[in-house]
Amino acid sequence: MPVIAGFDKLASVPEEQITDKIRRRVVSGTQGTMVYWRMKAGAHAGAHKHPHEQFVWMIKGTMDFRIGNEKRTMKPGDIAVIPGGVEHEGYFTEDSEVIDFFAPVREDFLSGAPPSYMRAS
Repeated sequence: MPVIAGFDKLASVPEEQITDKIRRRVVSGTQGTMVYWRMKAGAHAGAHKHPHEQFVWMIKGTMDFRIGNEKRTMKPGDIAVIPGGVEHEGYFTEDSEVIDFFAPVREDFLSGAPPSYMRAS
């Protein structure tokens, strides 16, 4: 995925098929990475952690989400902030759209390879 500076359109960013239930568009600058996710009902982001701080914004649908030991059901308009190094996971009970922002840049997402915790959803 290219690093973007200035203006662009989300529709111009290639959509990647991660699994049969997970699709994403990755947009990166020099300080952070934004990911637009489209999840089908039943998709699961397995328990994982990474050094990046992560902001989550539910746009559409519902996600049962765990950050550390705290569990919540997220609905459209809900946000969450996950500190780096804290385990988290999400299960999508209906078709959903989510925007994540990571800082610093998610170099692993720029390669196009699917995250190991999303390979079997």
